[in-house]
Amino acid sequence: MDDVTVLAEGLAHPEGPDVLRDGRIVFVETFAGRLSTWDARRGVCGYAHVGGAPNACALGADGVYVTQNGGAFADWRSPDPRTPAIQWIDLDGRVHELATAADGAPLRAPNDLAFGADGRLWFTDPGHWTPGGPSEEGRICALGRDGAARTLVETGRAFPNGIVGEPDGSIVWSESHTRRVRRRRPDGSVELLATLPADRIPDGLALAADGSLYVTGITSGGIDVLAADGTRLGFLATGGEPQNCTFHEGGLYVADFGLVSQLSPAWVHAAETGGRLLRLPLGVAGQPPQRGAVGAG
Repeated sequence: MDDVTVLAEGLAHPEGPDVLRDGRIVFVETFAGRLSTWDARRGVCGYAHVGGAPNACALGADGVYVTQNGGAFADWRSPDPRTPAIQWIDLDGRVHELATAADGAPLRAPNDLAFGADGRLWFTDPGHWTPGGPSEEGRICALGRDGAARTLVETGRAFPNGIVGEPDGSIVWSESHTRRVRRRRPDGSVELLATLPADRIPDGLALAADGSLYVTGITSGGIDVLAADGTRLGFLATGGEPQNCTFHEGGLYVADFGLVSQLSPAWVHAAETGGRLLRLPLGVAGQPPQRGAVGAG
């Protein structure tokens, strides 16, 4: 698209953006172990240090929730490793560790998260990304107010990645290895919505007000748009390697890996300095997200 605006550059692997109540865009910088914010007046500012390698963040009713993968991405390792966990940044800015296991099994590397209509915090736990494809069994989990995380779907070695909650209580996620987009209905049944073309590695998801899904693809240089039933509606070219996205005030804000491919020998250096935050002025409204609370406070 000719009207893609680069809002910020020099980011350390930005991922999983959301919108704070004051309109700032909040996102993780995986390779810096932190959350940052952007707004038009101040640009990029620090928000919280969480260590390890945060993969995504989501605003809740009582703070910001984070998927913490522990400190690894392909062959990169964090100098400040943490236990793979769901973290919570309370309203005073303190970082808490909420869950490190689901149904007694340690979390492998939580990736993305979203509140569902049932009030639970749903998240993907695919294991660590490796260039040759996933080597661990993935799963879809949910964290309740009681502090217990439970596994609801076993995905196999599909690398479940982006996740969103729909108003009827359904949960939709993407699978980077299989290129599938799948939905779990409130009754527990799981259906296949779409399988994207062979040149895609789907990553994040955003839900529009009309129920359509915007699926970022790190090898496609853009975003696939799917109808609620999975029918492909179009493609938005962004350039770079879009990781994840969120709607705000008619625009789509995209966390982008950068202009050097993750498949290139120089990808680690590029990720430490080359990430971008983009905006696409689509004139499309996002589905108002659920803002639950499962924190310890």
